[in-house]
Amino acid sequence: MMRMTETVKQLIIINALFFIGTYFVPATMQYLALYNFENPNFYIWQPLTHMFMHGGMMHIFFNMFALFSFGSTLESIWGSKKFLLFYLVCGFGAAALHTGVNYYSLHELISTLGQHGISKQTILETIYSNTGSFRYDTRWLNYVSMEQITNAASALNVPVVGASGAIYGLLVAFAFMFPNAELMLMFLPIPIKAKYFVPGILLLDLYGGIFGGFSIFGGGSGIAHFAHIGGALMGYLLMWYWKKNQFKHNRWDL
Repeated sequence: MMRMTETVKQLIIINALFFIGTYFVPATMQYLALYNFENPNFYIWQPLTHMFMHGGMMHIFFNMFALFSFGSTLESIWGSKKFLLFYLVCGFGAAALHTGVNYYSLHELISTLGQHGISKQTILETIYSNTGSFRYDTRWLNYVSMEQITNAASALNVPVVGASGAIYGLLVAFAFMFPNAELMLMFLPIPIKAKYFVPGILLLDLYGGIFGGFSIFGGGSGIAHFAHIGGALMGYLLMWYWKKNQFKHNRWDL
């Protein structure tokens, strides 16, 4: 059995401390979760701190189990500094894509309503709510759908938490390095090679992000699908870059 490496152990401890801390000081969630940058609750440190916040026991359990399972293998090969850099950059990649998709969702509404004389400030002030419920001018429905309004409100008001984006980066790296290793879901004990398993779950996340209502973890609501994809994409780009540079470093010029 793979032993837990030092950086992985420290990351798990930090995540556990943050998780326990939210029970004693619930307000920390408001300051450390990642909000849309146009939300008054956004702070510059949230792209980092959101990686260490979790929404429930099962959420943190699955993420930390995956961190131990895949992270220990990768850290033992790369060393602690390279592993930590990879982990954090993948987490930032997850935050970036999630924020970008939310920006598009929110500003699609702002752009459409703006064409009918409704200012951006009015729209943001109308849909901003700490509770997620709000009252809006029903005349908006002459120009946009209720789904657009709901999506924009979610993009502005709902924060994202969790290490999942960084974990997806680790999954991609593991599949990149050990494509024929057999993996399986805990609730579906069928071994599947990593080179098929990881793209498969990414396709499911893409489906969930576009159409909603689906997740391999059960249920479709409350899952930041594009954060998962962002972490995986950043992981792939880093692995591709490192492999390319390693080839250049090792080749002989004849």
